Amino acid sequence: MDWLKVQQALNAHGFNPGLLDGIPGKKTTTALQRFQDAHGLKYDVVGSLTQKALFSAGGAESSLTSPARVTGMKRIIMHWTAGADGVNSLERSHYHAIVDRSGKVHMGDLKPEANVNCGDGQYAAHTRALNTGSIGIAMDAMAGARESPFNAGKYPITKEQVRAFAETVADLCETYQIPITRQTVLTHAEVQPVLMVKQRSKWDITWLPGMERPGKPIEVGDQLRELIKAAALS
Repeated sequence: MDWLKVQQALNAHGFNPGLLDGIPGKKTTTALQRFQDAHGLKYDVVGSLTQKALFSAGGAESSLTSPARVTGMKRIIMHWTAGADGVNSLERSHYHAIVDRSGKVHMGDLKPEANVNCGDGQYAAHTRALNTGSIGIAMDAMAGARESPFNAGKYPITKEQVRAFAETVADLCETYQIPITRQTVLTHAEVQPVLMVKQRSKWDITWLPGMERPGKPIEVGDQLRELIKAAALS
């Protein structure tokens, strides 16, 4: 069962399934039950009669496009700025949103829509060879940090910063209809191993408060995605 298509169909029919993430969570199953009640259908998960009602001609089927095609934004790439305290003009030009170490969110010079088409040169350049369709968001921290031997420097990421960062990414996912998956919400360090787009020795974000040393990119990315999913449900 393609739960992402089910969520999109429910949304098109006016039954809010929550985040369009392909996961049949509580909001999705509640929306599905409400849809079935409204159409006099038995609750059978997504049986043939439910599918017929959801994807009927002239109904939701015409709206069943992927989130990327709806908004033009395909993914969110998460960074740290390697900066000290104080969001500067260079950081604002490279990211669509920056979260400082106190948890305050600063918007970049350009909206995410600027990265739908980078052909005009007016876009936020945050990830090598992967700016088109990508929202860039960063935690302003880690100036002077060293990967090996590890040293977080004088401006390490803070717990409050991570909390606000996860909430901001969750909001962006909802606004731009981006599902929370490894392929669509990922750290800069995950870009090369997950999407096979070569980067230049990037290790953001492989360390979070409470860790003794940097971890494997995908494992740390999974930690962040769990925090983002929790923020989306709160």
